[in-house]
Amino acid sequence: MKSQRRRDTAPERTLRSELWRRGLRYRVDFKVVGRRQRVDIVFTRVKVAVFVDGCFWHSCPLHSTAPKANGDWWKAKLAANVERDRETDRALKAQGWLVIRVWEHEPAQTAADRIEAAVRQR
Repeated sequence: MKSQRRRDTAPERTLRSELWRRGLRYRVDFKVVGRRQRVDIVFTRVKVAVFVDGCFWHSCPLHSTAPKANGDWWKAKLAANVERDRETDRALKAQGWLVIRVWEHEPAQTAADRIEAAVRQR
């Protein structure tokens, strides 16, 4: 698992390029105070946090798979990832952040539309 990229994945880079093209400026791999998890894309002035979630690691309802080898361990691991995501969402919302989660399979233009609307509205 060490070889898995934590940041700068292809879906994340594509989304960031689309947001930059639209004139939106952001911070990348941002550490939120009091949280272990880092946010992929952050608009600090308006408190919008964007996570680009991988289908496997975050149990996408459309594309998630369950490994057959060591299945019980993987089931617990992936369930813990999802629970940590929900806990992070709750903690950020309690601090006044708007949390947007984007699946890696979502088209960058569609995700950028949602993000741009949220940032400009706030």
